[in-house]
Amino acid sequence: MPRVSVVIPVRDDAVHLRRCLTALAAQTRPADEVVVVDNGSTDDSAAVARDAGAVVLTEPVPGIARASARGYDQASGDVVVRLDADSVPPPSWIADAVRLLADPEVVAVTGPGRPRGGGPVVRRLWDAVYMGPYFVLMWSALGHPPLFGSAMAMRRSTWVAVGGRVHRDDAEVHDDVDLSMQLDPAWRVVADPVLTVQVSARPLSGLRSVWVRTRRAFHTFRVNGRRANPVRRWARRLRAGSRSRRWWRSRRPAGSGTTMR
Repeated sequence: MPRVSVVIPVRDDAVHLRRCLTALAAQTRPADEVVVVDNGSTDDSAAVARDAGAVVLTEPVPGIARASARGYDQASGDVVVRLDADSVPPPSWIADAVRLLADPEVVAVTGPGRPRGGGPVVRRLWDAVYMGPYFVLMWSALGHPPLFGSAMAMRRSTWVAVGGRVHRDDAEVHDDVDLSMQLDPAWRVVADPVLTVQVSARPLSGLRSVWVRTRRAFHTFRVNGRRANPVRRWARRLRAGSRSRRWWRSRRPAGSGTTMR
């Protein structure tokens, strides 16, 4: 069984963090370690994490990209899970993530978030203007599913391969989008609804929140330059797919009338 580390960046979010850690304690496949990265909290977030038995790191430099990367660097597991402080994973979440990563071709897995509370109007808006567009538009741009920072897991080897390229010192990047852009378009990333988590409805808390997230998305694309170019990414993915098909045809038994698709 692979060792699993869970990384949770937090800043002044003790109430949500306590709920997240309670959900982690109820997992059918428990985490081997939980790393909470305190990014300058003035509330009792760090104390909540320690009381739950988590490893607490202090990252004084503001920015979720910096805090997340610090946690990934520290994590010792073969599988590195990333949740946000307001994530509430269902009991089988870690077990399902490990199962999906058992495929040796899969480098990372992710799932969507669903708003906790807010009523039916918020839930409809969530899918229409936030979660749905995030996965559709980013998938189209990246050539593979985007990682959603509130519900994702990757192999440690994946982070080792790309961690040196992420913009960890840029507080304006969307860290999950930035990490997604470092993944080679030819690599296999799986988005599966079984990895859905509950999250707070804060992204739709007002026009300012929506504007900040939109601005950061464009900034993340800009700082990644050629690596963020959708045409280049899809060309890379298609070339890799063509090579894979040729390899399978070369492995086809003599006289076989079919190829593996």
